[in-house]
Amino acid sequence: MQKVFSPRNVLYAVIVLAMMATATTSFAQIRISVGFGPPALPVYAQPVCPGDGYMWTPGYWAWDPDFGDYYWVPGTWILAPEVGWWWTPPYWGWENGAWLFYGGYWGPRVGWYGGINYGFGYFGTGFVGGRWDGGHFFYNRAVVNINVRDVHNVYNEKITNITVNHVSYNGGPGGIDARPRAGEDVPENERHGLVAAQTQHLIAARANPQLRASANHGKPPIAATPRATEFSGHGVVHAKEAGGAYNPPPANRGELRGAVHPNQLQQPERVTPNTGDENRNREYQQEQDKLLSQQNNERQQLQHEQEQEHEQMARQNANEQQRQQMETRHQQQTQQMAQRQIQQRQNLQQRYSPPAPRGGGRR
Repeated sequence: MQKVFSPRNVLYAVIVLAMMATATTSFAQIRISVGFGPPALPVYAQPVCPGDGYMWTPGYWAWDPDFGDYYWVPGTWILAPEVGWWWTPPYWGWENGAWLFYGGYWGPRVGWYGGINYGFGYFGTGFVGGRWDGGHFFYNRAVVNINVRDVHNVYNEKITNITVNHVSYNGGPGGIDARPRAGEDVPENERHGLVAAQTQHLIAARANPQLRASANHGKPPIAATPRATEFSGHGVVHAKEAGGAYNPPPANRGELRGAVHPNQLQQPERVTPNTGDENRNREYQQEQDKLLSQQNNERQQLQHEQEQEHEQMARQNANEQQRQQMETRHQQQTQQMAQRQIQQRQNLQQRYSPPAPRGGGRR
């Protein structure tokens, strides 16, 4: 069956392809900020490695601004793009009252990934699931799931002193309390972004409603796959259980927090008029409907303009600094518009508020 992608998904794919460059180009990304933390990492088994040269890339929670929700990107095996290269997983970190996303990358060494215990060799620092030797990758059978009939470069090295937890972010309330060790701060020029298979895997995960945290409550039905984008069939692994209690997004997380683009803003709540006069209630309702319609059109217009700028940046192969500057400008535009709209709604409410009672008050 042919897959049909909506214009929004196509645009998202273009942006991801531009942001997360292939392994032959330098690493670049746009920082994502969210006002509430990701769920715990689910408990799942690792699928069997499909063959020599494949590297394990653990699953993680990504953010979908269109739905205002986290979604699970299943762990999977990916062919190393270069001999001697390692995968550094992404992670979430607490900073200035919000959770920031730090993207994963390929490079000549494993960098800092927040001290997160992703399991299967990624126990918080470095990687102990294998090693490069003589241009070939050798797998540690004590850590990763290998079928010796298909993979012959193996060894056994038991790993001890592992702290078992399922916390998915560094810092902040309940987060991992860890800092980078010497050598884990990999320079930007040694970082290389997602390969094509990983980009396709990410887009497919985002398009699957079952992988959203609000749908699976931290227990994704597709936790890991033997190959990228293969979300059904033999070898697909389901989560055994959630890694912790699922906490739904707070209802009062605020209309503005973390919003970079208008489609990330919460929809304003309609106020039920209570002026004490039915005619004024009806008049207020009409004025409110008119104002909300105008504000919605303003949001859509700004969203359209920002999406056009994203497309232009992608066509021009803009560098990381240019993208960061664009996103900062977009956030300022969005926040200023949202503040102005909040003030407009407050002014309308004040116009129709019941008059304050006279007398009896403090002088």
